[in-house]
Amino acid sequence: MSPTLRLTVAQALVRFLAAQYTERDGARHRLIDSCWGIFGHGNVAGLGQALVESGQGPNAPLPFHQGRNEQAMVHAAVGFARQRDRLSAQAVTTSIGPGATNLVTGAALATINRLPVLLLPGDTFAGRPADPVLQQLEHPGAGDISVNDTLRPVSRWFDRVHRPEALIPAALGAMRVLADPVETGAVTLALPQDVQAEAYAWPRAFFRERVWRVPRPAPDPDALAEAAAMVRAARRPLLIAGGGVHHSGAHDALCALVDATGIPVATTQAGKGALRHDHPGEVGGVGHTGTAVAAGLARSADLVIGVGTRFTDFTTASHSLFADPAVRFVHLNIASHDAHKLAALPLVADARTGLRALAGALAGHRVPAAYTAEYTEGRRRWAEVVDAATAPSAGGGPPTQPQVIGALADAVGDEDVIINAAGSLPGDLHKLWRARSPRQYHLEYGYSCMGYEIPAAIGVALAAPERAVWALVGDGTYLMMPTEIVTAVQEGLPIKLVLVQNHGYASIGGLSQATGAERFGTDYRFRAPDGTFTGAPLPVDLAANAASLGMEVLRATSGDTLRQALAAARAAEGPVAVYVETDPEPAAPAAPAWWDVPVAQTATRPAAVAARAGYEREAAARRRYL
Repeated sequence: MSPTLRLTVAQALVRFLAAQYTERDGARHRLIDSCWGIFGHGNVAGLGQALVESGQGPNAPLPFHQGRNEQAMVHAAVGFARQRDRLSAQAVTTSIGPGATNLVTGAALATINRLPVLLLPGDTFAGRPADPVLQQLEHPGAGDISVNDTLRPVSRWFDRVHRPEALIPAALGAMRVLADPVETGAVTLALPQDVQAEAYAWPRAFFRERVWRVPRPAPDPDALAEAAAMVRAARRPLLIAGGGVHHSGAHDALCALVDATGIPVATTQAGKGALRHDHPGEVGGVGHTGTAVAAGLARSADLVIGVGTRFTDFTTASHSLFADPAVRFVHLNIASHDAHKLAALPLVADARTGLRALAGALAGHRVPAAYTAEYTEGRRRWAEVVDAATAPSAGGGPPTQPQVIGALADAVGDEDVIINAAGSLPGDLHKLWRARSPRQYHLEYGYSCMGYEIPAAIGVALAAPERAVWALVGDGTYLMMPTEIVTAVQEGLPIKLVLVQNHGYASIGGLSQATGAERFGTDYRFRAPDGTFTGAPLPVDLAANAASLGMEVLRATSGDTLRQALAAARAAEGPVAVYVETDPEPAAPAAPAWWDVPVAQTATRPAAVAARAGYEREAAARRRYL
């Protein structure tokens, strides 16, 4: 047998990707499960031909999914990777020009959320036989720049394959980053369209099966001993669980630590579900969109133990939430960059390994009984708040958004997945949703990207076909990107869409009012005679739109009909939408912690003047944790 194999660059890449695996805890996973694509002149004769050449169907080496929007394809791949605990990813191929630049938002979302996705945009000719080619950006100061360079700052790894043989180090580097839980995010291999179709004699060793082992590093013994001493000395410790708990599969380790020590656990948006909602130590979401009990514990905590969290501004209430003058931080994170935040004692380790080690170092230790009684009472009081907000009303009018959440909670099973990303729903869900399994709650709040929910639901459904998957979407988000409904219909994926109509940007409207901008430009209404958008609501029928894209649509007009529609949707075998108009009042419980959105320092309108005064009062509590 010849030691080489003659293939095009695109054919070689497809064969290479099909032979890549991850392995953790003895379990093996396909690293690149499948490929999303929209074809144009920049990839149709390269990767498009290579995928056909390799064969499609149930046994294809690299199965193909047809998308409708390039950004949405990345969102679907991100949803897939998150559901698979970052052990499997998907590729996304596009043509050059707008197809490639449409990837940027999705790439930023993937990288910010530390979720792997492989981007394969076509690029302009490497050999420049036709210069400029269709859709090529001409830069007057640099001939080697293309629009794909917009992906550099939002990618964890970027390479441009100018020659066939350059694919070998580029592809190996890409796999290294995708499989590394510290480095992972969007990975971009820019593929000039002429190079994709060029043949080369590839060493057969390039196509051998490769296993990229995902490590579980343990914490440094000295740092672990210091952390344990800090926990033992603390009077009021609080543990904050982030998305790293899910990615590591550290749920049992976290539960064991809490059971043994009694340390309460608050969760970020990414970490919700790390403990079941009814665990005695679970105190709900933390930060600006969190629960009152978690906020109270955070303000009085003398030690905060972060596990797998990035400590973003929503979690820390813009550095105002942890108010004890002597508060200290221990941060268990697999990434050193994150572990050092807030001047924490860093425990650089895998979440599961680190939690087990910490539990061992704390053997015999338990928080004071009075502290346990305090947060137990706080849990009870907050449960009453949730019950009151989500309970169905006696009348027959439209439900409030919290009542929609309550009805959905009653309809879903423990293993269902609910997906959301933007608008007013993330805040309401963080406060009110009672997560019943580790991956039930799927909130993309690292980038809070409108348009994420529907394609992400498709990705989750592909990753976990045994689960019912719900996408919660407001009207503003729906109008951004409903296109992948067509993909769900084409693939027969039984995603369930809950489409909430409140005629505008409800979340940003509330923020606008709070910051003195008077809800300007946030309602979906006709212009009034004075030129403002204060006329009648726009007569947009989003339910009809979803139906026109092939989805079955169930309209709900009251709390009772909503519950009936949700039950029917869960039983449906194909993609289905539940459409409901909501009553904007009463709203969900108020935010228990501040969020820093600067307000105009000079203004003549009373609303802005009052908002500035309130801002200055809140900002005075902000601090640097040194």
